[in-house]
Amino acid sequence: MADKTLICKDCGAEFVFTEGEQTFYAEKGFENEPVRCTDCRRARKQRRNNY
Repeated sequence: MADKTLICKDCGAEFVFTEGEQTFYAEKGFENEPVRCTDCRRARKQRRNNY
């Protein structure tokens, strides 16, 4: 498994989905790759927690 460069669906920035993150996702049983960069994931989580 190698690092993958993905595009954030919110801001359009490129971000790296590292080999370690891919292993973590596989261990947790997640089937989909992340669609948001770290900053957008953090911002989205913050907005959800404020409601």
